[in-house]
Amino acid sequence: MTMGDTILPRRTARRPEVPPPPRLPPSLAGNPGLPYPAIGTELADLRLQIPGVQGSVLGGVDGLLIAHDVPTGLDPDDLAAMAATTFGLGRQVGVRLRQGEFQQSTVRNAGGYLSVYAVSSQALLAVVGHDAINVARLHLHAPPVAARIAALLAGS
Repeated sequence: MTMGDTILPRRTARRPEVPPPPRLPPSLAGNPGLPYPAIGTELADLRLQIPGVQGSVLGGVDGLLIAHDVPTGLDPDDLAAMAATTFGLGRQVGVRLRQGEFQQSTVRNAGGYLSVYAVSSQALLAVVGHDAINVARLHLHAPPVAARIAALLAGS
């Protein structure tokens, strides 16, 4: 090293902050014995009873996944997040138009549907269906499924 050489300080790599692990909605937190098998059965029955249903998820209004019956190719975490987004829009519509609390919303695309149903103030049922699904039949069967899931969550 010569007189003109200077030693630069070394940079130390900073570790990125790790976000906290996802948490269940407050009404479900602290319930380690959630009835996932019973909820899974309800979700699977919905798929089996209504032709055209690809799958369904139970998610929190915060967008976190609770349970799902979704085949490979669909991301249940994405569906839970989309359900929460749909809920947010539906809730704002209800507030702005003074129509009350969110109950259900359906989005139709060229290749199918996404329907979101309120389960409780903290949970949502999202159902994905092909374009050929009988939406009226879905709207007839899904609310009772949401009510049964709400009872399961309340009883856990």
